[in-house]
Amino acid sequence: MGESFTYIMENSRVVAAIVLAFYALAVVCAVRELMNSRTSQGSIAWIMSLAILPFPTVPLYLTFGWKLFDDYAALQAYHGRKMLTKRARALGIVDEVTSKQWPVLTHVSQLPFLTGNKVDLLIDGTDTFASIFAGLARAKNYILVQSYTIADDSLGNRLADILVERAQAGVEVLVLFDDIGSSGLSKDYISRLKASGVQIYGFNHRHKFMRLYGPLRINYRNHRKVVVVDGLEAWVGGHNVAIDYLGENPLFGAWRDTHVHVQGPAALACALMFREDWEWSTGLELPSEAPEAIDFPGDETILVMPTGPADKLENCAIAFTDVIARAQKRLWIVSPYFVPELDVQTALYAAAMRGVDVRILLPEKADHILVWLASYAHASTMIDHNVPVYRYQKGFLHEKVILVDDDIAGIGTVNFDNRSFAINFEVTLWFTHPNMISKVDEMLKVDFQNSRATTPDELRRRALWFRILAQLARLLSPTL
Repeated sequence: MGESFTYIMENSRVVAAIVLAFYALAVVCAVRELMNSRTSQGSIAWIMSLAILPFPTVPLYLTFGWKLFDDYAALQAYHGRKMLTKRARALGIVDEVTSKQWPVLTHVSQLPFLTGNKVDLLIDGTDTFASIFAGLARAKNYILVQSYTIADDSLGNRLADILVERAQAGVEVLVLFDDIGSSGLSKDYISRLKASGVQIYGFNHRHKFMRLYGPLRINYRNHRKVVVVDGLEAWVGGHNVAIDYLGENPLFGAWRDTHVHVQGPAALACALMFREDWEWSTGLELPSEAPEAIDFPGDETILVMPTGPADKLENCAIAFTDVIARAQKRLWIVSPYFVPELDVQTALYAAAMRGVDVRILLPEKADHILVWLASYAHASTMIDHNVPVYRYQKGFLHEKVILVDDDIAGIGTVNFDNRSFAINFEVTLWFTHPNMISKVDEMLKVDFQNSRATTPDELRRRALWFRILAQLARLLSPTL
């Protein structure tokens, strides 16, 4: 290695060729950024950096800036969420009134609000995984499991045991994990599942370019946590499959998180979302579900809203900004990571100026120190604009929940940061039924009771080095 480097440095033609190659790649990257720009600020920063410093900007752009999801968008069009909408109307499961009341959400989702559902609110890991494992045991036809993190620990192995048992009983079992979030998943774990007939793949399985960088391939991730059983019931929320989410990590202690169990037509929308991810990831086509009839286990309305980097616009940010802008009385937001872009910040300031009861609930403890530091800086700005910020005291807070007036609640995998709004594949379930609104209201009131209000001068009382680090982390907000 050392001799090769010395040879290159002593050979001017080789050095010149490398420099020219980097400039050529910089031109390609700059043109692509120009033609696929979403925001002028970000594109200008990339193009200037590519022109002035092609190294190391080219490798950074290939890792963080170059999206390769045109084929994912084509897959969405091929399968057609519109076809599902048409079929849903034929089955009489579309809530037309609610869909018209929330046109931005339905446009972003490319799906309507579906009625006839029954919803259980699952608070913390014990109830969540007890519900999921009981549901998996009921599976007769197929199981779809998708998680950002699957750990090879006691909880991960409990999941493996039941998946193996179901696969050996003749149930089709499909598992999809994120390559970065599940980087610690052992080959033995995967081999054991495959040997039992379970189909298990990483999200970037067949996309070699995305895998080329190995540890550097850290930007575009599938952050969804979804389980579907037989198209009849689904689980969605913040819990990954790891003992941390049961509160068994001594570093964090109690783990506060939220999931939902959905029975009814919305489970089919969750299955469609999984199908899009599965076929993009593996190239293996799954048969579409077109039921002749469908059960109505309840009367609750749900919208399943998948978002991600394959969207032509910043759909996730658009949806949440619209919901924030419509708040009249109450706007409660709970997120472990709070690094909002300017448009979201502006919407929050405007809500506070309208007299809305705006509250932001964040964790006291940190799990990702850089994001936590940036969150501290953003929280200070919120307080300066009369937006109260609270910090959870009873363990680590990881739930992702928004409650607006008595009208709508969102629960899913979206954090309030640019990564969730623009970079990751995410999902949010939106609920409008008074029963679910009441349950979320009661849950969040308890969470706020277990929190402390952040004072206006809290960041200013911190040590100078802490304030400097927080502001430096804030500068990195677009990539956090």
